[in-house]
Amino acid sequence: MSREMAAQQMNSEIAPRLIGAGTALPPNYVDQEHITARLRELWERRYSDLRRFDQIQGALGITGRHLALPIEAYIPLDTFAKTNNAWMRVAPEVGTAAARVALDRAGLEPRDVDHLFFVTVTGIATPSIDTRVISALGMRKDVKRTPIFGLGCVAGATGMARTSDYVRAFPSEISMLLSIELCSLTLQREDLSIANIIASGLFGDGSAAMIFSGNDRTGAAGPQVIATRSLLFPNTEEILGWEVVDSGFKIVLSSKLTDLVSAHIREEVDSFLAIQNLERPNIRHWIAHAGGPKVLRCVESSLELPEGALARSWRSLESVGNLSSASVMFTLTDLIDEGAAEPGDYGMVIGMGPGFSVELVLLKW
Repeated sequence: MSREMAAQQMNSEIAPRLIGAGTALPPNYVDQEHITARLRELWERRYSDLRRFDQIQGALGITGRHLALPIEAYIPLDTFAKTNNAWMRVAPEVGTAAARVALDRAGLEPRDVDHLFFVTVTGIATPSIDTRVISALGMRKDVKRTPIFGLGCVAGATGMARTSDYVRAFPSEISMLLSIELCSLTLQREDLSIANIIASGLFGDGSAAMIFSGNDRTGAAGPQVIATRSLLFPNTEEILGWEVVDSGFKIVLSSKLTDLVSAHIREEVDSFLAIQNLERPNIRHWIAHAGGPKVLRCVESSLELPEGALARSWRSLESVGNLSSASVMFTLTDLIDEGAAEPGDYGMVIGMGPGFSVELVLLKW
């Protein structure tokens, strides 16, 4: 037996299982037309090509987004300190709500969680904001914590991989992944770049949580995490990410992003699946990061996916926008809630983010 075949057999025997998933959105929903009008008012005196602004906003195909705050409450937030303080107020609330849903669906109590992995890229706190969620939920004081900052949009998929790795090593334990992203609080009012214009119309706010169990816990329902792959392409730091400026997090978004996706995603997915003796047609459910229309179309064409394969990602983008690390978690939660997967089905989670980085997570129901 080859090393790869042996690894595949071992994976199926000890594969962790996703046993509960939940999401939460801030209550301040604003339709896209209203948000666009307010942004237009903000920039119309200084932006030289308002037709271009309207074209960019209209091309995103988003109907509305949930905001961390009522839209009028953003007006006084003219410093990084003020926006980050707002993030620290709202993040624990929405994160706690998502975690409660995931725990309820897993049939567990907060004190059952042994390790909490927390991902975000839209605010900073020391101690990290997961400590406030732990207190709000009433988790054990000896719960282990791994807060992760800086992975950006890929952190949802990477978080699934690292959280499942933990219970693969400790199969009698329970781990939770929590993503909280309040992207609206990173808006840069003085940045008139195309990247910021796109970001202002694209990103939304939300939180998602997932519960993973090891194979020592029998009888649990949900997909198994069969295998994962982490990829970081060298010398691509300027493609996507943040530039930290006096006013906070300034978006870095290169037009070369889709070129990188087109150049690499098919080869990486195929080689990853080959290790598991699988091919793309074996994947029934595709869960791709809803990074934007161009990114989703690029993934569809590069992987030659059948029509409708990314329908859930498209729906998520349209209804709530790009939620950064939480997006793939929202899409996977939708798939689970719909009950569309049958025993034996394979699913592929594809996350992409700064670096340029890609995370692949293979699931089996």
